[in-house]
Amino acid sequence: MDSSVTAPLYRDITDFAHDMPSWVHHLAEIWTELGLLVFGLLFVTGWWRARNRDDRALALAVLAPVATAFGYVVSEVLKTAVTEERPCRAVAGAAASLVTCPPYGDWSFPSNHSAIAGAAAVAVALVRPALAWLTVPMALLMAFSRVFVGVHYPHDVAVGLLLGALVSALVVFALRRPAQSLARTVRSSGAPVAAWACGPGAAPRRSRRRHG
Repeated sequence: MDSSVTAPLYRDITDFAHDMPSWVHHLAEIWTELGLLVFGLLFVTGWWRARNRDDRALALAVLAPVATAFGYVVSEVLKTAVTEERPCRAVAGAAASLVTCPPYGDWSFPSNHSAIAGAAAVAVALVRPALAWLTVPMALLMAFSRVFVGVHYPHDVAVGLLLGALVSALVVFALRRPAQSLARTVRSSGAPVAAWACGPGAAPRRSRRRHG
């Protein structure tokens, strides 16, 4: 996308950011990294919970961080190919960024942080659909914070979110069956490490006896 299309919106958001109290600035600065930490905790808790569930649940939990990593890699490859300059250097008349503008060569499109957020939000939601109400707003706020602090155009974060979400979903659906088969094999190996990492799986259901 031509950066001039979203440059006016970038100016509006960065002007809005400078009108906010200093505590909002600090929150926006740390939110991206804090959000990544929260997603990391959700990966760990999802895996731990899946240890006592079936092979499919364990496979999805293990694939969540893998799919997120794929989202980042695809975003980074695209960023290297497009080489869009950061708006904190390229947009004339814009308010100064709230954080240090990344160095030349650290390109703007798409936003890696947004791609990771979008990928993680989808991956966690596939593991536990009930958490979508948490992961989707988290990803949106993480993406918005990158424009708010002045280091990305709006289209950088929008494409990053969509790209990460799409790649994550494709990776999970492509690798779900092989991962499920692997989980079943590892669980049946009897190795102590495997027992700890994969857990016992779902408890067998008790059959009901019929009384004549």
